[in-house]
Amino acid sequence: MSSTSKSTFIDELVVPGDVILDLEKLESETIKLGDGLRQDCDVITVTKAGRLRFLKPNKYWVESSHKRYVPCVGDTVLGIVVDSKADNFLVNIKAPVLALLPVLAFEGGTRRNIPKYEMGTLLYLRVVKANNNMNPELSCMDASGKAAEFGPLKDGCMFETSTGLARMLLSSPTCPVLEALGKKLSFEIAIGLNGRVWVNAPSPAAVILVSNAIVSSETLTGVQQKIMVDKLMQRLQ
Repeated sequence: MSSTSKSTFIDELVVPGDVILDLEKLESETIKLGDGLRQDCDVITVTKAGRLRFLKPNKYWVESSHKRYVPCVGDTVLGIVVDSKADNFLVNIKAPVLALLPVLAFEGGTRRNIPKYEMGTLLYLRVVKANNNMNPELSCMDASGKAAEFGPLKDGCMFETSTGLARMLLSSPTCPVLEALGKKLSFEIAIGLNGRVWVNAPSPAAVILVSNAIVSSETLTGVQQKIMVDKLMQRLQ
């Protein structure tokens, strides 16, 4: 997509009813719509208040800091297994309804090697189907059918954030709080666009520090985030 065909509302606050794109001006270009947007004839309109975001090459969505999560195909999420059936695991992803994780949605998955996940198991997952008329469907594989980083998250600590903070943490370039923490600590992190974050580190004190820094960063500027991390590190030492 050329820069000239992007919406002029990118990174601006938008409200329901705003028209962010005229499809007739995009020629043959294809775009992907995420949360907070819909197509009305030849225009793309906003359905909820927030900040319009754009991800190359062609995805738009409205970012707002809500606890409630609306699934979107392609999202990475952290889910908690709440039950299992013959064909699916039932997974809580903070959506209005439970999501389905097919028992074969794993790399090399067959009826002979179905994973045994107990209730409460935390999984890093990808949303592969989502619409208003059915339960979201999840997968433990990337788009090429590989396990990649998806699957169970063991040890560490999981905590909840707003969906807006989750998107900030996943933004590119690396958000300041994660950049500052990465220069001073060794830790693992998995971030779900559904407002869940998992952190693991060599010591419980480091896990707590990273978690507190992330939660406190939402309303801070980049410079303030780095100062905050320095202060937390001084306490740890």
